Amino acid sequence: MLMTLTTLILAAVILALLAVAMGWILGWANRTFHVEVDPKLQAINEALPGANCGGCGFVGCGEYAEAIVAGKTELTLCAPGGAGCVELLAKIMGIEVGDSLPYRPVVHCVARYNDRKGHNEYRGEATCQAANMIADVQGCAYGCLGLGDCKAACKYDAIKIEDGLSIIDYTKCVGCKACAKVCPRNIITMTPFKSERILVIACSNQDFGKDVKEVCNVGCIGCKACSRLSDVFQFKGEAKLPSIDYDSYRPGMDFQEVMDKCPMKGMLYVGKPTDRDIDATKDEEAPQVVTVDFKTTVDDAEWRG
Repeated sequence: MLMTLTTLILAAVILALLAVAMGWILGWANRTFHVEVDPKLQAINEALPGANCGGCGFVGCGEYAEAIVAGKTELTLCAPGGAGCVELLAKIMGIEVGDSLPYRPVVHCVARYNDRKGHNEYRGEATCQAANMIADVQGCAYGCLGLGDCKAACKYDAIKIEDGLSIIDYTKCVGCKACAKVCPRNIITMTPFKSERILVIACSNQDFGKDVKEVCNVGCIGCKACSRLSDVFQFKGEAKLPSIDYDSYRPGMDFQEVMDKCPMKGMLYVGKPTDRDIDATKDEEAPQVVTVDFKTTVDDAEWRG
């Protein structure tokens, strides 16, 4: 009995000594190997929305925060956070930033099934990536494939597919760039909005007008009527499609005459509709809206027909 009690006491003493030793070792290790964390990093992590959407070009908000603290990137890359987030990040970093324009995606196509000539039924894998590999899947090699890769990539339910065309709901879109990244024809691009609604050229076809008419009922034919009426519309180099000079573009500019003269009616206002717009079109089907960063459908994709 005495031996058993002695053994228990000895075991308890040894365990206590081991606990003290381990505590001392852990304390020493904590002091020796401690890495100071910049308080700015923690503050920036808290300021970011935590969406981890990757729209900023980094793996997640944590990596973006580290890049900001290291001074390796800009403060304006978080689309979900918006202007308020930019202001907060600037305050944390102790720097000033200019006006931050929200970036929103643009679909450079308004052709629905009925507008497309030479459209063939596609029975392969139901993705734009797969369909883009098939020659002659539709007459226009620049048009929306409408199989919803962008919709699947959007975490904010801001895209729907109607009659083979991707439609962006700008009331839900946060500008995360996910849709632009997955479009194999690069017809979805990002552009800074100077106002809630801006004017765009809703086509990407870079062919001659005669060729455009053979494949689409609503494609731009490059007639240059717009550029003759306003310097905002430009044909750069050998381009057969006009682009809008957004450096010269100002919200509130009147383009009604230009839009009336466009034979294909391919100029549209896009973005969030104002109360006035909603009231004016309450009895009509709202026009499709897209916006511009001008990049053709085949800039980054191999031409497939």
